[in-house]
Amino acid sequence: MRKEDCFYVGTIVNKFSFKGELLVKLDTDEPELFLEMESVFIEIGKNLVPFFVERSQLHKSLLLRVKFEDVDDEPMADSLMKRELYLPLTVLPKLEGTQFYFHEVVGYEIIDTEYGSVGTITGVNDTTSQALFEVDHNGDEVLIPINDEFIEKVDRENKIITVNTPEGLIDLYIS
Repeated sequence: MRKEDCFYVGTIVNKFSFKGELLVKLDTDEPELFLEMESVFIEIGKNLVPFFVERSQLHKSLLLRVKFEDVDDEPMADSLMKRELYLPLTVLPKLEGTQFYFHEVVGYEIIDTEYGSVGTITGVNDTTSQALFEVDHNGDEVLIPINDEFIEKVDRENKIITVNTPEGLIDLYIS
């Protein structure tokens, strides 16, 4: 499995027991979606290695307590600390309407209802309190908050997102 064919699930942050159980900090608003995982890929070196889930349960909000098959002791659990977990993109449910996955919209064109074509989404910055579209406008970066109130339409067929940003927002970046 290639990393570009997967999405990031979370990171192993701690051991839970002496029997190989681990705590995973999930990167999601809906941790319960990950309770039924049968397997997961763990990045080891430059490779994604499959691990089968023996059991899992939620532990304090966004933590998932996981027991992997063949990880039965503390040294084995130690070897997986701080590793990232991935799942294939194919397991994600299809979203409709104005909902989208961040990885899905890279390469989409952003069109503002007032300004017109702003440019192409090159990435999504979700490290800030407000997630932002990173848009390339003729070599200049334009940051547009990802806000339900701004997003008018997501056209998956033509790879276009239509937004209605506050007056003057785009002008801050383009003079």
